[in-house]
Amino acid sequence: MLLSELLNDVKTNEIIGSTEVMIKQVQFDSRKVEQNTLFVAQTGTQVDGHDFIYSSIEAGAIAVVCERKPETLNENVTYIIVDNSAIALGIIAANLYQHPTKKLKLIGITGTNGKTTTATLTYNLLESLGYATVLVSTINILVHGKKIESTHTTPDILTLNKIFSDAVEAGCQYAVMEVSSHGIDQHRIAGLEYALGVFTNISHDHLDYHKTFKEYIRAKKKFFDDLPKTAKSLTNVDDKNGVVMLQNSNAQKFSYALKSNADFKAKILENEFIGMQLLIDGLEFWTPLIGQFNAYNLLAVYSIARLLNFDKQEILTHLSKLKNVDGRFQSFVSPKGISIIVDYAHTPDALENVINTIHNIRSLGERLFTVVGCGGDRDRAKRPEMARIAATNSDFAIFTSDNPRTEDPDEILKEMVVGVEAKDFNKTLKITDRKEAIKTALQLAEKGDIILIAGKGHETYQEIKGVKHHFDDMETAKELIQKLNK
Repeated sequence: MLLSELLNDVKTNEIIGSTEVMIKQVQFDSRKVEQNTLFVAQTGTQVDGHDFIYSSIEAGAIAVVCERKPETLNENVTYIIVDNSAIALGIIAANLYQHPTKKLKLIGITGTNGKTTTATLTYNLLESLGYATVLVSTINILVHGKKIESTHTTPDILTLNKIFSDAVEAGCQYAVMEVSSHGIDQHRIAGLEYALGVFTNISHDHLDYHKTFKEYIRAKKKFFDDLPKTAKSLTNVDDKNGVVMLQNSNAQKFSYALKSNADFKAKILENEFIGMQLLIDGLEFWTPLIGQFNAYNLLAVYSIARLLNFDKQEILTHLSKLKNVDGRFQSFVSPKGISIIVDYAHTPDALENVINTIHNIRSLGERLFTVVGCGGDRDRAKRPEMARIAATNSDFAIFTSDNPRTEDPDEILKEMVVGVEAKDFNKTLKITDRKEAIKTALQLAEKGDIILIAGKGHETYQEIKGVKHHFDDMETAKELIQKLNK
């Protein structure tokens, strides 16, 4: 493609050299540059692409997009100076792949909790309704059932456009995408055209990156601020920041809620360990999913489908057949009669929601054992709060390792237990080894008791000192039960 075509709609400050050159590929990673490449130098959080402009030219780049003009210019290279390289890359990527999101109805879902479940259930619903759909989430990237490997919550913008282009080729009509605050803030969704933006909720998370809760809210809100007039926006108004999210949005505004007045309403009629009976828009339906948080997720999915103009009865018929998402309140009962629940809850709000769900369903006799940890190299402020919630609201809490990454897991546990109130100390344990912690919970629990293993959910690894070791909470619990029952 000609460089001039790739630069269509890109706001430039200065262009040095010819734009009538043929570009073979676009790259922002200098290590992947080949002959006739357009290299986009981005200012990242860890690495500055401007430091690799000269090496990219040596590797074959014939055009460079950058925010700062290099001191020495190569007469055989075209330089495009812009205010923000990440935004320019988004527009270039869309041009490169012929604007695939204009050919799809793209649904973007953002929030602290519920993104993955809502996105996955929306994808499953649309597929169940007979429409080829693409899903981009933390668990899976699926193009009409075909799985593609994923490494980030929001893949880079070149990868996203390639995925959506492939989806169009595969006959997809809809796309459902989980949108992270990091992806929004770093302009990793620039150039994508959304038909619908959805806000689930917001609570304490990612402050290691955003620094303040105000900045975290601002990042989420920017997603809705940037939606076009042709798009629709949907927000959970039971969340106190739900209305705030849509304040400056040009998109058509819609709301959903269990408690507040909203365009789409739901009510929990029955809530048991085997499922829920819900009332949505005056119609009752049964779902195998449980808990108030899942009522919100299901209502969001229903609202999305209604905004896509599907029939309400048809939506609920298919919605009632959908099963739990991997690692989200997955449960089974051991031969000993102990209920084991594995959940991804890794924020204070999510952990409290899961524990409250268990309390709302269980009778008075069972005890709740909570096994939980906190990830390393992430928001440290939430560690004592996670421990406080687990200890206060459980009959017994075991604090253990999550993904310590480069941190000492014992130091993480020390920071967690600071939050435990004095009255709860005698019902807590610190066991660094996660497998040993799960084993201890299984040994302490008796028939009828409940064990919640929180924090990792669908993850099948544990990251320690930069190395990912295989570890699956559900798999580990089942293996330990077999050994303990011998």
